Amino acid sequence: MRALCAGAAALALGAGPALAAGSPEPPAEFGTDWHDPVTAAPPVSVPDTTSCTVTLADTEFRDYTPYKSTYTPPKGCGTRWNKVVLRLDGSVAGRQYDRLGYLRVGGVEVLRTSTPEPSPDGIAWKVEKDVTRYAATLRSPQPVEMLIGNLVNETYTGVIKVKATLTFYTAEGRARPAAVPDRVLTLDGAHEAGTAYEGTVITPRNSERIVAEVYATGSGGGCEEFWYLTVPDAAPYSCKAADGPYREVRVAVDGRLAGIAAPHPTIWTGGWSNPFLWYVIPAPRAFDVRPLEYDLTPFAGLLNDGRPHRITVSVAGVPAGQSGWSTPTNILVWQDAKASRVTGALTGHTESTPENSTAYTPGATHRFTAEGGHSLTVSGYLDTSHGRVATTVRRTVAASSAHHWTGGEATDGLRARWTDDETVTVRGRGPATTTRTQRAYTLDGEITGATGPRLRTVLTTGDRAESVTLRGGVRTGWSRLDDTYTGDAAYNRNVPRDQRHATGVSRERYRLTGPGLCHDRTIATAQGTLTEDRNRC
Repeated sequence: MRALCAGAAALALGAGPALAAGSPEPPAEFGTDWHDPVTAAPPVSVPDTTSCTVTLADTEFRDYTPYKSTYTPPKGCGTRWNKVVLRLDGSVAGRQYDRLGYLRVGGVEVLRTSTPEPSPDGIAWKVEKDVTRYAATLRSPQPVEMLIGNLVNETYTGVIKVKATLTFYTAEGRARPAAVPDRVLTLDGAHEAGTAYEGTVITPRNSERIVAEVYATGSGGGCEEFWYLTVPDAAPYSCKAADGPYREVRVAVDGRLAGIAAPHPTIWTGGWSNPFLWYVIPAPRAFDVRPLEYDLTPFAGLLNDGRPHRITVSVAGVPAGQSGWSTPTNILVWQDAKASRVTGALTGHTESTPENSTAYTPGATHRFTAEGGHSLTVSGYLDTSHGRVATTVRRTVAASSAHHWTGGEATDGLRARWTDDETVTVRGRGPATTTRTQRAYTLDGEITGATGPRLRTVLTTGDRAESVTLRGGVRTGWSRLDDTYTGDAAYNRNVPRDQRHATGVSRERYRLTGPGLCHDRTIATAQGTLTEDRNRC
C-alpha cells in the first residue's frame, strides 16, 4: 500500500434524528464540498449544573511551531467538579494532508488528535472529550502547549484553525464531585532511548493505586503508520520489518516488565490510499486517540520509597533504529488520605515467552500470514490505613493477520484481528473485586487498481470491548462497546482534482450499553452527503 498516507482528530458532536423520507438524492460523484466530519459516537454526558468555560488555545497552524499559553482555573465553579469537558473546534479549506496533533496542560497529555482532509470550499469539525480524570492538574495555573504540525505552501494551502476550551461543571445536588486521581504525573527527563521512550517518576509515598496511560500512535508517514502490513525482508513488499507486523506496547518499571497492551490499528483520514473513505465519517479513534492503560498498582510498594524510578515505554516489533511511534505517558495516582506512608511489595511476576510466527507463500498473489501473542501476570500488596490490599493484574494480548498482494501491489488486502484481555483482582477487607475487560480490534480491507487508472478501496473496521465487574462473585457493573465502520470508495488516479470522478459510500454504527445506558446510532454517507442518521435507543 505504497500510496497510504497519514492523519487523525476526536469525537465529533451531535446525535441528530433520522433523515426525513424524501431527502434529496446524493450526487453521482464528489463535488468541491461535502458534509462536515461527524461520528456516531455519543457526546459526553454532563450534569445540569452551573458551568464555566476557559479557553486553552485559539490559533492557526501553518508550520511546526507549537502554540504556547497559560491556563488559569475558572472562577465561580469551585475546585472540585462533577465533569470537565474538553472541546476542540477546527476548520480548514483548500488542499491539505491529515495532520497529527497534541494538546498538553502542565505537561500532561490531555488530547492526541489529528485533522480531517478538507474540501476546496472548506470544512469545520468539532471534537469533545471527557478530561475529568485530569482535574488535579487543572486546579492550578499551568503552561499550555499545542501543536498540529502543518505545511502551507503554493500546493498545500490549508491553514488549520482551532479553538480548544475546557468547560467545568460544578458538583451540585445529586451531581457529586467526580472520583478522580489525586495526582497526575509526567515523566521527568523523558527522552527517546533507541526505539523506547523513558523518563523517571517519583510517586507520593502514600500511593495506593497507580495507573499509567500511554498515547501510543504509529505515525509520521512511514511504514510504522501501517505497521500491520509490514513483512520480513524475504517478501517483495514495500514495507519491511524483520519480525513482521506483530506490535505490542510495553511498560517497564526499573527495567522490569510491568504491563503489556495491544495497540489500536488507528487509520488516519488519508489512510488506505483513499481519503474519499473518510471525508465525512472517520475511522474509529481517528479523532480521539484513546490512551492505553496499565494498572501498575502491584508495583506501588516499590514505587512508594520516595526515590525516582525509571519508566520505559517500548513497542515490540519495531525494527531497530526505526522511528515512527509516539508514546507520551501520564501517571495517574490515587493516595491514601489517612496515611502518610504506604508500604508493600511485589509478590508475583509471571511472563510467557512472546510468540511470533510468520509464513510467506510467493505466487501471482503473494500471501503472508502472522500470529503472535504474549501474557503477563503481576501481583503485589500494600499495607494501607484500611488494611492490607493485594492486587493481581493478568493480561493477554494476541494478533493474527492474513495479507495478500499482487505484483506492483496493484491489489493489496489484509484481514486481521487483535485481542487484549485483562483481569484485575483486588483483595482486602470484604469480598474480592474482579474487573474483566476483553478488547478486540479488526481490519478487513482491500485496495484494487493501485497501478491502474482507477483505484478502489473497500474496508471494514471494528473496535469492540466488553467489561464486567464482580464483587464476591456478584456482578456490580458492566459495559459493552461495538463501533463498526464500513466504506467503499474509488477515484481516477494521476489526474487533476476535478477529473477524479470520485465516488464513495460509508457507514458507522456505534453501540454502547451498560446499566442505565443505551446508545445505538447509525450514520451513512454517499458522495460526501449524509444519507442516514438513525438512533435505535
